[in-house]
Amino acid sequence: MTCFDRQDLGLLLLRLGTGGVLAAHGSQKLFGWFGGGGIEGTGAAMEAMGYSPGRQSATMAGLAEAGGGALLALGLATPAAGAAAAGAMAGATAVHAPNGFFAVGGGYEYAASLALTAAGLAITGPGRLSLDHALGHAVNRGWMVPAALAVTGAATAVVVGLRNRRVREAAEFEQETLFDE
Repeated sequence: MTCFDRQDLGLLLLRLGTGGVLAAHGSQKLFGWFGGGGIEGTGAAMEAMGYSPGRQSATMAGLAEAGGGALLALGLATPAAGAAAAGAMAGATAVHAPNGFFAVGGGYEYAASLALTAAGLAITGPGRLSLDHALGHAVNRGWMVPAALAVTGAATAVVVGLRNRRVREAAEFEQETLFDE
């Protein structure tokens, strides 16, 4: 029998806490649990935030958060789980960025913290108290870390870039109509 060290226990706590929060957050989007809007309500909100189509955006964000969070908590497919969760939270960070850093003012502090923790877990790995370890790291290979982060980073950049363009164009259109005579 092996003795688990502080690092394994620390990684377990990080995975359970971060993964649990992300899974609950995604469940709000997907199922309307914990006071969430479900796919319909979240889809309408996503559309208003510039993510289009809203329903598809809500589904993808919900799956990345709930699925990535649950997998992080279990320590299974950690590179993909952490990257997916980090990508979803990067999208949330983009929405909150105009409000500054601190969450008290509607800023991106909370979303960025979750994104960085999820990315850090993807890179560090789940530790020995995980399903990845129990399964011989079949879905947690070294090459999977840069692959998962690169694919997620590229997809997130495209999605957030399109969202930012929509928001910018909507603001330009609104400003133009202010001066119409």
